[in-house]
Amino acid sequence: VQLQASGGGLVQIGGSLRLSCVTSAIIFSFDKLGWYRQAPGKERELVADINSGGSTVYADSVKGRFTISADSAKATVYLQMNNLKPEDTAVYYCHADRVSWNKRTDYWGQGTLVTVSS
Repeated sequence: VQLQASGGGLVQIGGSLRLSCVTSAIIFSFDKLGWYRQAPGKERELVADINSGGSTVYADSVKGRFTISADSAKATVYLQMNNLKPEDTAVYYCHADRVSWNKRTDYWGQGTLVTVSS
């Protein structure tokens, strides 16, 4: 399984970006798809995820500003980021997992850097 993330870049405070993650497997083969981020000197944290039933989870810090969605036809998961803040600066990683026989397998894409500046 491969995850290919893209869409990062430099944006001003209050701006928007959309991250995309193309998967090499059909979306419905995963239990969850999501985005994590890691800022310099900090641990990787969950930003948002979406499960196979379409339910979403967001970090409190991004609620109301970020939206995760998935397009099964394109095998792609998106993260729409609006009203970006300097604290959103981080490397963003696409993530997927599968649970089978009580064992979870994690898949990670390469990171894409988001920099929010004034």
